Amino acid sequence: MKITPTAISDVLVIEPTVFGDARGFFFESFSQKVFEEAVGRRVQFVQDNHSRSAKGVLRGLHYQIHQPQGKLIRVVRGSVFDVAVDIRRSSSTFGSWVGVELTEFNHKQLWVPEGFAHGFVVGADPTEVLYKTTDYYAPEHERSIVWNDPSLAIEWPGLGSAPTLSAKDKAALPLTNAEVFP
Repeated sequence: MKITPTAISDVLVIEPTVFGDARGFFFESFSQKVFEEAVGRRVQFVQDNHSRSAKGVLRGLHYQIHQPQGKLIRVVRGSVFDVAVDIRRSSSTFGSWVGVELTEFNHKQLWVPEGFAHGFVVGADPTEVLYKTTDYYAPEHERSIVWNDPSLAIEWPGLGSAPTLSAKDKAALPLTNAEVFP
């Protein structure tokens, strides 16, 4: 596996070695040992999630203020532009974001550690996303930052018009009003 830090060094792009031929392909999608060596700490995943979305859907920017979740995200069908926003006030990259295209063809994964808001916009119809989390879903602790916050200036590709949002994401707060991590 190839592990590449992004502009925010805690956020990693993981690219497996893919073995393919006329029959199809095979790759190791996760290795606890390799992953922990890359992040430099013990990480325990407790939950796997699977979402399916239509092109133009934008999910996020989500996080849990208590029971924060690290997320290891990959696409098994379709494509997304996946974004991590640093919301750790003590971080030198607070308020910065990184984005990576994850597709069923490039097999890339994105590691979004605890302390980040996460979201993605769907580029293909339909798209299925799988992700592992380091803590359980706790709706009472879930928060959202608005996807188009001008202070973040996220460059979401492929949005010819307004994205399709959930009611929760329509009610999301700007970063300046959001609860963040110390």
